[in-house]
Amino acid sequence: MVKLSVCVETFWKGQSLPEKVRRVKELGFPAFEFWGWRNKNLEELVQVQQETGLTVSAMCTEPNFVLTAEGNEKVLLEGVVASAAVARKLQCSRLIVTTGSVVAGETREQTRRRVVRKLRLMVQAATEHGMELLLEPLNPVVNHPGYWLTKVAQAVDLLEEVNAPGLKILFDIYHQQVTEGNLLAKIERYLPLIGHFHAAGVPGRCELVGGELNYRAIFSAIDRLGYTGYVGLEFTPVGKDEDALRQALSLTG
Repeated sequence: MVKLSVCVETFWKGQSLPEKVRRVKELGFPAFEFWGWRNKNLEELVQVQQETGLTVSAMCTEPNFVLTAEGNEKVLLEGVVASAAVARKLQCSRLIVTTGSVVAGETREQTRRRVVRKLRLMVQAATEHGMELLLEPLNPVVNHPGYWLTKVAQAVDLLEEVNAPGLKILFDIYHQQVTEGNLLAKIERYLPLIGHFHAAGVPGRCELVGGELNYRAIFSAIDRLGYTGYVGLEFTPVGKDEDALRQALSLTG
């Protein structure tokens, strides 16, 4: 059965972070995740994670969305080390990395070489601190205009060149459907390189039911293929948060 993780950034707007995590626990989920950590009360976060016993399935490195920029290697490495220290306190072992935007006046190959160099440095630092990096392609059509890494095949190319076991792909089902579709074939082909999934309904980045994706079939396929990690629910419901999350849980049975 697919294990679901709740991204607390997109649910229960206006509620405190500890209250959100407690609600995740009450609804019967085994894990939660979040984006950046610098805007969080880390003491509260550690306390509620220990109180609930929930797994922190993933969190973002900081700074994020700056991998394509020039001349920030030192800042990125320091960010990996600092993010790893926070993650260890939360018993989390996966850090999400986003690339940032296309660089004006530069060919894709020029940017790709820079990204590869930085990823090699970052994954080495992450591995030394017990972390796995998750590289996330995003859609440039609706949510992230100008984003540099948009397709899973592009991420696979980067992983093959970096050639480090501590670098995996975060396969966001919503983003990849918006970008190019053909989801089940891509998941089956690239599953050994996938370290985490995100899920949201298409269109609208909302509930998993009622859009163009059959999430019951997608979850069944992921389970059948032997995936043992988490699928993060990263969407903003149109209806009540609890109803949307219970509905998502019902699709895994």
